[in-house]
Amino acid sequence: MTEERDLLRETVRGLVTKHAGPKAVRDAIASERGYDESLWKLLCEQVGVAALLVPEEFGGAGGDLADAATVLAELARGLVPSPLLGTTLAELALSASDDPDADTLARLAEGTAIGAVVFDADAGRREEQRAVDYVVNGDVADVVVAVGDGRLTRWTTFLSEPLATMDPTRRLGRVTPRSTTPLGTDPGIADIAAILVAAEQIGAAGRCLELTVEYTKQRFQFGRPIGSFQALKHRMADLFVKLAAARAVVDDALAEPSPTAAALARFIATEAFSATAAEAVQMHGGIAITWEHDIQLYFKRAHSSAQLLGPARHHLRRLEREVLGN
Repeated sequence: MTEERDLLRETVRGLVTKHAGPKAVRDAIASERGYDESLWKLLCEQVGVAALLVPEEFGGAGGDLADAATVLAELARGLVPSPLLGTTLAELALSASDDPDADTLARLAEGTAIGAVVFDADAGRREEQRAVDYVVNGDVADVVVAVGDGRLTRWTTFLSEPLATMDPTRRLGRVTPRSTTPLGTDPGIADIAAILVAAEQIGAAGRCLELTVEYTKQRFQFGRPIGSFQALKHRMADLFVKLAAARAVVDDALAEPSPTAAALARFIATEAFSATAAEAVQMHGGIAITWEHDIQLYFKRAHSSAQLLGPARHHLRRLEREVLGN
């Protein structure tokens, strides 16, 4: 990690610690838009999180994919509801269009507009106005781009509504196009999305393990902390190794994005986060499934993220095709 990226991580973590504690996260979940608008404004104005991947000529920072992944991982550590993922993907799609919309990119970079990307296999060829479900940021988006059939299509007018989901920390919506405009060739937005979600998963899994380690040091049984029991030590050590390996795979994917790297990162990160969340529930015991405790939110995020943009088996099959070439 570069010195600048490390500073970015520490800055975002400081803001999350100060403004997005457990109560603030729950308040954001219950809000009309599903995220803390004041924190979003703070992140955009003080840190420029929405401008990281926007080219400089359109008012952005012209940063690397790893910069956006660093911020997304930090937000995921605290399960902070945020429109950053969908906005970042929309920016990448618009930047790759044949004639980039400078005004829209500038608004997205400022954080005054929210973006969403629809991954729809028929987006580039169908004419019927069919709704697409489970779109990240779909219910609050001002800018929607569809990716499908190797093409990018902007939905210039659309209808949107929120959907009930298992994971309250990530709002998803149903979006229905009313009019569309072709933008150009898809540069591989789905692969970038997979890598960024994998980075989120690693960030959330790391914090989930930290909370579990802390709890096992505080929970006493038979006159001693349960974390001192050899069986639990081994289980937590195994999780640490699994996470470290997954983090290395995701870092490689961020450094050199490709379809193979994206599929591998998503599969490994999904497995690591799911295993960590499951063990966290076991080691916390009954308290883990109460609304007041954060572990149940990490458990829900692990399972919802595992299905987002396709389940692990989908990425495993894709990885097989990429490696074997068929």
